[in-house]
Amino acid sequence: MSIKIIQTRLDSYDCRSAIEEEHAVREITQELALAALGRTAFFKYSAFQGGTCLRIFYGLDRFSEDMDFLLKEPDSKFQLEPYLKTISDELTAYGYNIEISNRSDEDKTVKKAFLKDDSIIKVLHLSHLAGKGHIRKIKIKLEIDTNPPLKSSTEIKYLDFPYTSSVVIQDKPTLFAGKIHALLCREYLKGRDWYDFIWYTSQGIGINYKFLSSALNQQGPWKNRNMDVDRKWCHTELEKKIASIDWISAANDVHRFVRSAYHPSLELWSEDLFLSQLSKLG
Repeated sequence: MSIKIIQTRLDSYDCRSAIEEEHAVREITQELALAALGRTAFFKYSAFQGGTCLRIFYGLDRFSEDMDFLLKEPDSKFQLEPYLKTISDELTAYGYNIEISNRSDEDKTVKKAFLKDDSIIKVLHLSHLAGKGHIRKIKIKLEIDTNPPLKSSTEIKYLDFPYTSSVVIQDKPTLFAGKIHALLCREYLKGRDWYDFIWYTSQGIGINYKFLSSALNQQGPWKNRNMDVDRKWCHTELEKKIASIDWISAANDVHRFVRSAYHPSLELWSEDLFLSQLSKLG
């Protein structure tokens, strides 16, 4: 019965390629993990953030690989291990032979774990991955920031798969602030960040500038400067960043995370396009 539930969910994606099927199975696994966490006290202390949060709860039209969380209050002694056991038990009940490795070093602010499974994909009916030879393991990185920036705003959202459960997530202005921090401070080019930037600006979403200021003060080129940033500052710094990007490389990074119908729009990526989107910044 558990496999049937997952198969029905997979069929609802109407996947058109092997990569879409792989993303769909990963996303179903992410939802199962979230539901498992919702049965614990995890969201009493933490909130969901990042691209996967945006995808599952706000309808971002690209797939995402990792699951990112942050504590509501700093706690250097926070331990992931009890919650990983809950995730393992839940996935096992749905037919997974899950492998979870906890990489949470005691002296690290960001605690990490990896979820890996190559069993569930072998028992599902797959229209595209079947017959492709070696099938890659489903891999999901789970991270939680135990010393988060200040002034995060959250709200409660509900999953209805595989059963009704509540999840505490950052609200959209705070998520956008976190994305702008990544755009300005990430040390490598990640085109998915810029894909999300188009989504945020197209939606007319505002920015939690207090959270952004705190994040900039914690990590990046503006660390420990205690700046109070605003729209004008963001516009100026993002304009500089946009002028420095190799947009072909950025678009190539996104290619495998969106359905084929969206591929032609990636050919439009350019400095002019993103300056146009920047003009919509709230």
